[in-house]
Amino acid sequence: MTLPDTNQTNRIDLRLVAEMVQPGTRVLDVGCGDGALLALLAESRQVDARGIELSREGVADCVARGLSVIQGDADTDLGDYPDDSFDYVILSQTIQATRNPRLVLEQMLRIGRHAIVSFPNFGHWRMRSQVFFQGRMPVTDSLPYAWWDTPNIHFCTIRDFVALCDQIGARKERAVALDAAGRRVGVNAPWWFWNLFGAQAVFLLKRG
Repeated sequence: MTLPDTNQTNRIDLRLVAEMVQPGTRVLDVGCGDGALLALLAESRQVDARGIELSREGVADCVARGLSVIQGDADTDLGDYPDDSFDYVILSQTIQATRNPRLVLEQMLRIGRHAIVSFPNFGHWRMRSQVFFQGRMPVTDSLPYAWWDTPNIHFCTIRDFVALCDQIGARKERAVALDAAGRRVGVNAPWWFWNLFGAQAVFLLKRG
């Protein structure tokens, strides 16, 4: 489950995630791709950084960087970790590609004291306008795939994710929404505003 691309918005997303992680902690990056976030965390936050990645190419890239990464599937392999194995479990731009997002999120909050999740927002106004005016599934910088070759199988909006957090009792400690240019959407704006103008979001969660 590799990060789709490395444009400016995604780089800002990685920096936001890194800012939410306390230095010197234990971190598991689920779907770590080529290890860009793990390397950033190891360098800037001096964490004990581990990763799990589905693709062999991603694992090979991580190992070449000297990172501790194993091949595994977020949907099936998180259950192998004991409770509270990590301080932070991160899922960056990947939850929409999992088969069972609720189970994955629950497992993250079981094995980690905190969970950090970033994802593209399918409720963004550009998404809505493409469906409404063109009658076609949207293709954007944050969701760059055509419908027939996308790895994403569970599209969600920011409001959908908030509802899932409420349903499983996850406490939202911090949340940030970014527009299509990577700028932060109004910090104190209501969820509907984020849902309309946020191209992607980053949530820091804790067990309720």
